Amino acid sequence: MIKARRLLASLLALAAFAAPALAQAPAAPSPAAASTEVPDRLYSARIVRSFPHDPSAFTEGLLYEDGVIYESTGLVGRSSMRKSELETGKVLLQRALAPPYFGEGIVTWKGKLVQLTWQHEIGFIYDAADFKPRGSFKYPGEGWALTKDDHRLIMSDGTDEIRFLNPDTLAETGRIKVTFRGEPVREINEVEWVKGEIFANIWQTDVIVRIDPKTGQVIGRISLRGLPLADDRNGSEDVLNGIAYDAKADRLLVTGKQWSKIYQIELVEVP
Repeated sequence: MIKARRLLASLLALAAFAAPALAQAPAAPSPAAASTEVPDRLYSARIVRSFPHDPSAFTEGLLYEDGVIYESTGLVGRSSMRKSELETGKVLLQRALAPPYFGEGIVTWKGKLVQLTWQHEIGFIYDAADFKPRGSFKYPGEGWALTKDDHRLIMSDGTDEIRFLNPDTLAETGRIKVTFRGEPVREINEVEWVKGEIFANIWQTDVIVRIDPKTGQVIGRISLRGLPLADDRNGSEDVLNGIAYDAKADRLLVTGKQWSKIYQIELVEVP
């Protein structure tokens, strides 16, 4: 319904690899070595633990920082930003985004919280401590998701391109085209910076791709088939759309639209 587009044949290839369903399990086995010029590693995932998540939250952006979860939610009239306790799901701070805006991805930078909107070509800047407005900025096209490395912001817009932004001016500084086996990969949605790679979920699939930020090539695919667990499903729109990384504890967290859980997962390489 929201952002519904026809997926290209390349996305079918992204999703069509054999991987076991997720299961509660302890440590993952050692990854197998890869030897191809452009790696194409395949992964399934194991659930380490789960945390409560508001099942009414139409998740668009997710990040973990300083012991709390920051989340942006979408839908006109229901869009918001919130800061919550991971362990309990308790909302510590929340700010609504008034119509006509549809909230999208968020990222923090030097005490600021930056939020995209979907189709209005405008983003908003807030104080990360109290969510008070600190400004706005413009960009062409749609806004889908944000993350960051050590010196720039990283933005997806639903196409096969990823943009890089100056974190202080929010001006665009460059782009890469994302490809898989030489073909463009569209519908790039929520993004997260993880150990020098861009992790991105592909809209309306259970696949997260691992992207080389220098070349744009997909160098790994993660199947999250089986999430959310059957008893956590809340409707037809409960698709994967939230990736957060806790760098200090080396924890990978995922959730989706209207899921009742945030899952901590670990990756298991598929031989």
